[in-house]
Amino acid sequence: MGWEELQTEKNEQCRERHELTIERMKQIALEEVADPAFSPFFQGTARFLLELEDVRWRIVDSRWEVLELKEMQEINRALYADILGARYESSYANPAYTVKMLGEEYGRLLGLLYAEMRGGIPWAFENRVDYLTILHELFIEIYNSFEAEKEPEYKALKNIVYWYASDYCDVFLADRIEEQLNPEYSFAADIINTVNLENDRYLYRFGEYISKNELGTARYLRSLPEETIQKMADVYTEGYRVGFINTGKDLSRKSVVNIRYCLGFEKIIKLAIQNFEKMGLKPVIYRAASSVITKKEQFKTGYYGAIPNKQYDYDHRSDQALFMDKAYIERKLDVLKNVYEKNKELAAQFAGPAVMEIFGEKPFSPAAKLEAPSYTEAQRSLSLLFDNKSGQITNQYIKGDERSFTIIAYPVPEIGDDYPKIFDEVIRINTLDSKVYGKVQQTLIDALDKGEYVHILGKGENQTDLKVQLYRLKDPEKETIFENCVADVNIPVGEVFTSPVLEGTEGTLHVSKVYLFELQYKNLKIDFKDGMIADYTCTNFENEEDNKKYVYENVLHNHKTLPLGEFAIGTNTTAYVAAKKYKIEDKMPILIAEKMGPHFAVGDTCYSWSEDVRVYNPNGKEIVAKDNSVSSLRREDTSKAYFHCHTDITIPYEELEEISVVTKEGENIILLKDGRFVLSGTEILNEPWAGRKQLSESER
Repeated sequence: MGWEELQTEKNEQCRERHELTIERMKQIALEEVADPAFSPFFQGTARFLLELEDVRWRIVDSRWEVLELKEMQEINRALYADILGARYESSYANPAYTVKMLGEEYGRLLGLLYAEMRGGIPWAFENRVDYLTILHELFIEIYNSFEAEKEPEYKALKNIVYWYASDYCDVFLADRIEEQLNPEYSFAADIINTVNLENDRYLYRFGEYISKNELGTARYLRSLPEETIQKMADVYTEGYRVGFINTGKDLSRKSVVNIRYCLGFEKIIKLAIQNFEKMGLKPVIYRAASSVITKKEQFKTGYYGAIPNKQYDYDHRSDQALFMDKAYIERKLDVLKNVYEKNKELAAQFAGPAVMEIFGEKPFSPAAKLEAPSYTEAQRSLSLLFDNKSGQITNQYIKGDERSFTIIAYPVPEIGDDYPKIFDEVIRINTLDSKVYGKVQQTLIDALDKGEYVHILGKGENQTDLKVQLYRLKDPEKETIFENCVADVNIPVGEVFTSPVLEGTEGTLHVSKVYLFELQYKNLKIDFKDGMIADYTCTNFENEEDNKKYVYENVLHNHKTLPLGEFAIGTNTTAYVAAKKYKIEDKMPILIAEKMGPHFAVGDTCYSWSEDVRVYNPNGKEIVAKDNSVSSLRREDTSKAYFHCHTDITIPYEELEEISVVTKEGENIILLKDGRFVLSGTEILNEPWAGRKQLSESER
């Protein structure tokens, strides 16, 4: 049974309930509650839900298809208007405003309620009557409490939200897992494969917010020759295929690939789907989660449109703190385990994600709001417990040593007036000659393999002074410490990386400005002792407590400490010079930025969950530095081995005084000096600074 037939069946089962909720909300939109201060909230939210119902009916009876483009755009903007720009300051979606108007306890809880109702926007476009009915019933139950009493008991309201989340885990969370595994859930794939991509209208059918970025991207792709679009799709899918080959994994045993991307790139994705099908892979393209039950803080995993307000997402990242307890976490884990067990054959067929990221948006540094929900220490521990155990469950059914991935990134129009030139430059960067880089990077690796440790020293105001201990080779003729990354899973080309030895790794990592997972950090500074984070700060906020909290929540992901899971030297000076030329250094994604200088990843190693898979460099040497003393604990207790995060932090070349390798004999081999490569055999990497393009192997 296809997804549409299945959804029709679900809709019919709850049709009467749904009709009753609609009638009730029509009344609520006009009624007053016991305390008039709360009436605007309930009336406005009821009107919003009725607006969603009107959109759903436009989809169901095909009136949507005959709308003019301008009408679609007006509806799209109206659905998100409440959280856009200055409107957010007086929106019930804003915790600061809601707490101000409705009080601290009521305000936070009703702010969560409103955000959850807003999460129903995509469900109207997917005609998910069952989901919308559940939302309506939650809203009405909360409303009834305020209708009956001027000051309803907060604990009772909290319990309503708690049991909503707990009871419907086996609907929202269960469906979420199945959508990640089963190609039959093909809402997005059907749009991509069947509609006319030459017209902007199709973008509004997804139910996501559409901005100038999505429109501009789609229009620019239409202007490119078909062979260019095909080339972009081929680079994306070939990287995925080669990733399996290079890690010795059998792609022929898999049948499902997860495609994650941002709207606007459908012309490429359509061709990528065709490429994957030639490999025997069907796509699962699921939407980024919108419910407090299924989303992970402010992060987006899946496909999505424009983010209408990043501060809104950040303000609601910890909404589940208002009700989360141990029983709820155990409930979610039970559902997760049961759904995977039910779908274990599908899970075994899952090959891994193929990700297409975007970059170029204005760097975002959030405001810290006391009114926004936040975790207690006990809840932080529970959140980490869930991450750990859910990771173990996932790996049990989708084995790390059998799956792979690929990831690539392209700019969006917001990057500036030079967007077309930057886009074309990125196409070139993503297709640089891997043979040239492989040869140069092997020269670096040969020097690094001689080392006992690497010393990284910052220049000028950069306070980096860090010693990274290296794995000791037992057989240098057959083994190597660093992986020679030549653009398979990790596009573009341009890095050598290793898993450092934690013991003896110490010092300070500092970067003046960096952009990590949609968030900007100013003067990010991390101190290490024996490879573990000992202290951290930044200068985003005036209050040092806010700075530490910001890093703790978003870099350490609520862990008290993290290991240095990766040390790498980026060699893609072409990308670096292009970023400087167009003044977009602070807008480059981690994927490219990590190739533009040395980078350091805190969290798990690059080989987590697949440390025992034997991996070789192009020269035939086995990469043996895949573990550290923390990840090695997996043999005893996996809960102590993994942190389920990996955040790359890059130091720009211009902030570097020196990178050198110190051997056991005390020899100091200098790799970079004053931000330039000085090791013999690596000089070609300096050519972009001289205004020369790096040549291909054949040209040399």
